[in-house]
Amino acid sequence: MKLANDAPIVAVPMCVKQIDGQNFHTVGEKYLTAVIQGAEAYPLSFPALGPVLDPAALLGQVDGVLFTGSPSNVAVHHYEGEPDRPDSPQDPGRDAVTLPLIRAAIAREVPIFCICRGFQELNVALGGTLDTQVHIADGRMDHRAPQDVPYEQMYGPRHKVTFAAGGQFARILGKNETEVNSLHWQGIAKPAPRIQVEGRAEDGVIEAVSLQDYAGFCLGAQWHPEFRVTENADSMALFKAFGAAARARRQQRLGGGAKSAARKAGAAA
Repeated sequence: MKLANDAPIVAVPMCVKQIDGQNFHTVGEKYLTAVIQGAEAYPLSFPALGPVLDPAALLGQVDGVLFTGSPSNVAVHHYEGEPDRPDSPQDPGRDAVTLPLIRAAIAREVPIFCICRGFQELNVALGGTLDTQVHIADGRMDHRAPQDVPYEQMYGPRHKVTFAAGGQFARILGKNETEVNSLHWQGIAKPAPRIQVEGRAEDGVIEAVSLQDYAGFCLGAQWHPEFRVTENADSMALFKAFGAAARARRQQRLGGGAKSAARKAGAAA
């Protein structure tokens, strides 16, 4: 598909990966594709260079932010958690960007959609905690990705999520239950004070959240709706809602700028 010239711009923070001893900033193509095909927006990859990049400067130029999944985990020191497993992949560069960026985006009511690691980042950024190994907790299913299976099967449906009646997910999807994929070690342990739990898996694990008493668009999904987004009606509905919020933000952002310029021009005359 070809995007309209005036389509909104969605920032997508990147991860840091070492290749041949050098740092490379990367983002999964499926997230970029979902922004284009689902939200009908231009993705703008944002490097994980920490405090040298001012979140406010970025947010003044974009209409939404997608916080993606990643093989890495949020470092436990950000939420005073128990020691993580020894082989837990870390990405301090991403932590340094995404956590303050989430807080800044919410303060400015910039639309955000948080997926998997991004879902966990949202909770940590607002003061919540994580369970680093959901599968070993009593009564929990194994939510990790199945091993030694084709890529398509890895992202296939794994379990149901039931949504709170009257919540944003139920409203957007038009139903109170859906089937989702599952590829995560970690999950929300203690929800942050502002987090509104909207959906849980059959074992009680939190899978969908929004923000309490919040006028902006802020949704978090523990699963991966970006995978083959055009082939799943529920995934498309979520990304379309995100895209609609980004378009409204763009109109507000550019409209406000036009009014400001007009006022300055009038003052100069």
